[in-house]
Amino acid sequence: METKEKIVITVESTVNAPVEKVWKYWTKPEHITQWNNASDDWHTPRAENDLRAGGSFSARMEAKDGSFGFDFGGVYDTVTINKYIAYTLGDGRKVNITFTTNGNTTKVSESFEAEDMNSVELQKGGWQAILDNFKKYTEAH
Repeated sequence: METKEKIVITVESTVNAPVEKVWKYWTKPEHITQWNNASDDWHTPRAENDLRAGGSFSARMEAKDGSFGFDFGGVYDTVTINKYIAYTLGDGRKVNITFTTNGNTTKVSESFEAEDMNSVELQKGGWQAILDNFKKYTEAH
């Protein structure tokens, strides 16, 4: 039987904020609900986060018109405060996030294993849009 090689997608953004603020806004549920959407017609009405190795997280993502929604969640594999997060999604895919500080800016780099239902381009665009929304929210507050 042939094993399909996993495609890993990476999205990045440099946030004009120190790593401590970036980390807080990335990990605290009260902030996650403010930025975790790829477009203005979606939102995250609730988020839970137990930020530790073995801890779980969940974010409810929904279309604002109520037409569709899903829970995005998983379990943390590694958490190094202000530097690195690795987790496994509910479907078994792996995600790695690095936070690289450079003075008062922080580069966030997120790599994730692609799923099979949507094109690589669509997945990359969606994750990048969420990351761009995170940057916009964090810099504005």
